[in-house]
Amino acid sequence: MTPPMPDDSPATSPALDFCDPATARAFRGINDAVMGGESTSRLSVVDAALVFEGEVSLQNDGGFASFRGPVRIPAGASALQATVRGDGKRYKLTVKRDDSNATAQYQAPFTAPRDWTTLRFVPGDFAASFRGRAVAAPTLVLGEVRTLGVLISERQTGPFRIELRDIRVE
Repeated sequence: MTPPMPDDSPATSPALDFCDPATARAFRGINDAVMGGESTSRLSVVDAALVFEGEVSLQNDGGFASFRGPVRIPAGASALQATVRGDGKRYKLTVKRDDSNATAQYQAPFTAPRDWTTLRFVPGDFAASFRGRAVAAPTLVLGEVRTLGVLISERQTGPFRIELRDIRVE
């Protein structure tokens, strides 16, 4: 897990501000139901944060819930900062170069802190994955990222809840 940013963090600019309902509406859930599983999730905006919550089930070979949506990250970006709070479970910040289901995504693991915390992710924190398996892929360049999301998996059954206030770039 990437440690929280200190107060002297580098200058940032917003990539996603979830207090804007239009931003939140651009995101969609993608759960294991696409493969016959029974996990459920929903997205909502509460107190200027995007809330991702639901229940992960292993029934019918399921076991994940996720969401993703569009993002534009400026060329030359060196890191992402996510302001989050949650339930203490393990999640992955996911990014992709496109919105296709046929291409690899890059995943950076983190534990959702119980209090609002800003987490920092650099390209080296992300590993390429396709349908849950590690794959060889080009080195991640943040300025090429077009979709961003969050995933819960790793056989963590039961209810989950995580909130995201914003995603910033440095």
